Formats: sequence, structure tokens, C-alpha cells
Amino acid sequence: MRLYMFERCSLCFRVRMTAALKCLHLQETIVLDDDSETMLGLVGKRQIPILIKDDGRPMLESMDMVRYVDSHGEPILTGPERSDVAQWSARFAEKAAPLTWPRYPLLGLPEFGTIAARDHYVVRKRKAIGDLVELRAATRRYIGELVPELDQLNGLIERPDAMNGALSLDDVRVLPLLRSAAVVKGLRFPQHVRDYFEVMMGRIGYQPLLAV
Repeated sequence: MRLYMFERCSLCFRVRMTAALKCLHLQETIVLDDDSETMLGLVGKRQIPILIKDDGRPMLESMDMVRYVDSHGEPILTGPERSDVAQWSARFAEKAAPLTWPRYPLLGLPEFGTIAARDHYVVRKRKAIGDLVELRAATRRYIGELVPELDQLNGLIERPDAMNGALSLDDVRVLPLLRSAAVVKGLRFPQHVRDYFEVMMGRIGYQPLLAV
């Protein structure tokens, strides 16, 4: 299996963490942010992540990829799912974007390996959410909007090694979002959230991204 991905991408990390939990080898190919040609050649449109399955066919939906990876051998994401966790993840992703998207170009990530790739990202995101420098200047405001969501998550976590007491698709929804949010220097995770993040990242063998 080969995953075409961005290092910053939380949807990509869903697949990566599942493979790590399963101890499965996943070939990872970083795509430059401006390399639309590779994506178009694989699936006919600009989209990341892309998983090329063992039979050479591509998959485009991250949760389909997660289920496919988990189907190799004995499944491990078998725990219960909760609608409030899914709802939380959708809200959190939207509220975190003004904090995380403006920081990614500062991290030296491989998808920004050329000036053109980095500029391509900045232009795209400026059109989507506004000037990235201005958004970084408003960090305190956006942290304030995110804190209640983290407090809610703090009350949803049942164990530091599984959101709902046993590994499930909810873990795949939550951990990648926390990995993204952790790039925001000054954002503090509540106790249960911090314990969950540290235990799960340690379990899959990944270090957090740089916080700026």
C-alpha cells in the first residue's frame, strides 16, 4: 500500500496511525503542495490523501482507507463509536483551522520543499480563510474559541489509550486533530486530553509536529 500525503494533513494521519497501530508497513509519498499533476494523474483531481491499494486501485475517502488498512489481519478498531465525538470532531476541525493553517508554512514541512510549493499553499489558504499573518496575530482570540471544545473533549475521554474504552474509529477522528492543534504554541490541553495525546502518540511511535 502506498499513501500519497501531506505531512500536515490530519486526514492522512488517520491512515498513518491506523497502519502504525496495526504494525503494518505503509509506503508514504510526500506530494509537494503545488504538484497537482501527480494527483490528477492518479485520480483525475486534486485531492489528498490518496491510498493505492495492494491491487493498484486508488482510494480517496480517508475513513474508507482506515477501514481497508484495519481489515488486514485481525481488526483492532472494534470499539464503540459515539455521535457526540463525531460532532465534536467536525466542530473542532473548523475552529482549529485559523490557528493551524497559518502555522504550517513555518514548520519546514516536506510538502513545502520548494518556494513555489510554499507560495502555492499561502495563496490557496489566503483565498479560503484570509491573510495568514493576520490570522497568526489573532492567535489569542482563536485559542479562546478553541478552549471550550478542548474542555468538552476532556470530559469525553474514557481512557488515555482509547477514547471510548477500546480502540475505535473515534480515536482515528480525534488524535489527528489533536496532533494538528498541538502546533499552536500557547495552546494548553486539559489533563485528560494531554494524557490521551501523549499516550496515543507514544503508542504509534510518532513525535508531535513543532509548536510555533
